[in-house]
Amino acid sequence: MDAEQLTAEERARLRPYVTDLDGPVFALTNLPEVVKGALFARYSRSPKSLRRLLLDEFLHGDRGVPAAPSGPVDEARAEALYGRVLADYGDDSVAQLGGAHLAVEGASNVLTKVLEWGRLASYLEQSTRYISYAERVGGAFRYHVPAELAADPHLAGHYRAVLDGAFREYAALLPRMVAHVGARMPGEPGPARDRAVRARALDLLRGLLPAATTANVGIFASGQAYEAMLVRMAAHPLAEARECAACMLAELRKVIPAFLTRVDRPDRGVAQGAYLAALDEAAAELAQGVGPPRAEPAGASVRMVDFDPDGELRVLAQAVWPFTGGRLAEARAWAGNLSAGERARHLRRWAGARGDRRWRPGRALESTSYTFEIVCDYGAYRDLQRHRMLTLLAQPLGPDLGYAVPAEVQDAGAGDAYARVQEACAALARDMRADRPELAPYAVTLGHRIRFVMTMNAREAMHLIELRSQPQGHESYRWVAREMHRLIDVVAGHAGLAALMDFVDRDASGAGRLAAERRQEQRRRAGGS
Repeated sequence: MDAEQLTAEERARLRPYVTDLDGPVFALTNLPEVVKGALFARYSRSPKSLRRLLLDEFLHGDRGVPAAPSGPVDEARAEALYGRVLADYGDDSVAQLGGAHLAVEGASNVLTKVLEWGRLASYLEQSTRYISYAERVGGAFRYHVPAELAADPHLAGHYRAVLDGAFREYAALLPRMVAHVGARMPGEPGPARDRAVRARALDLLRGLLPAATTANVGIFASGQAYEAMLVRMAAHPLAEARECAACMLAELRKVIPAFLTRVDRPDRGVAQGAYLAALDEAAAELAQGVGPPRAEPAGASVRMVDFDPDGELRVLAQAVWPFTGGRLAEARAWAGNLSAGERARHLRRWAGARGDRRWRPGRALESTSYTFEIVCDYGAYRDLQRHRMLTLLAQPLGPDLGYAVPAEVQDAGAGDAYARVQEACAALARDMRADRPELAPYAVTLGHRIRFVMTMNAREAMHLIELRSQPQGHESYRWVAREMHRLIDVVAGHAGLAALMDFVDRDASGAGRLAAERRQEQRRRAGGS
């Protein structure tokens, strides 16, 4: 819309709602989410500009300058239009055009993984690695007691006694681990070193925390993502997930009600949730035919299950193909005639000099993929599961894969206390599993191992491996990232692709974290000055 098409009165009416009245690019402001969604829905089916649609169809009233941004906006019309688009056209993409920020507080570390399962949302979770759980809140340690335990007072009492003991041990060991790490951390005293020491101590002890430990989660998602999340959670076997879904739906309907009309309809969301639950039931029945698992060596492991033998050929061919003018088969034939060394050199020339790990080559890297089967502690899984540009499937958390006492905890003379907590929590989980198997994960510590599978393309592998190997990370998932990189190089034989991952950090000492804290301290001082 050209500036001269707007009258002075129209410009005044629009001003609270757009960031620019004249240019071709602008953002919407001060509008309800449903109005934004409905406005864009009309946008796709109208020859009018967005500003003209907003004026003609949503800014009604006395046609004068609005006294407040929310005054003249026709939200009722937007609600009706949004509902009609969904009902008449089934256009689910419209549900992506509005969203909301939501806080979920006091969620167990079992529930946080349920919340964060969806790909199309943004999550920020309170970290057990940087926050101490030694202090009580309202006289109680911060963990969730499942509502299902109310029917069994004896088991509920046992549950509280074991988890209280785990938290008391955590609180008792924390000062000892801070002193132990501090005595061995290089460098002069200072804020950066103090933070690095404390973070390392919390890292070493987080394995004592049960999965029932609570955390706060911030979520930003579109209406479509919330709908999928709530449908899935409402059909979940855990009462905590179902109760959380009900609370989320009630609060989201205060801000984006039109986006969530189908969630609790018997013929829509409820029926879909029942279908999802039936999938798991069918898979569990089919799994009976697989037979019992074979015995295997205890410990953490990363195995490469699947890969494309011609993965480097595929990537190189996809990289050059858009510029050939010919068929993809011709580019593949060219790449196939190269030696492995030639392909590696060409891949490096294509990827160029990466100045930062965020500088990643393009989508040609997505033309080959890897599947890894991983056994690692649940604490590391929690971080790795948050990568959403991949396919992840996990077995239920339980005590059977064991745990490891960190070497530094042993060196500090706290190994026996650490192991006692693990064994007590494992015994509790086995007791719960006998009658209520779905509740057993609450009792299992973050130090116990879980088995899961991750399938990702080479571009996501580059992102995950470089990010999760950084020195600020926890050593358990840093080890997983380094093993993934080694397997891509040695087992898949993709040395050329592995060589493009320039920012894999292999330093297993604590010096890298200290250096990172010092860089952060320098940034703080620069910002303050």
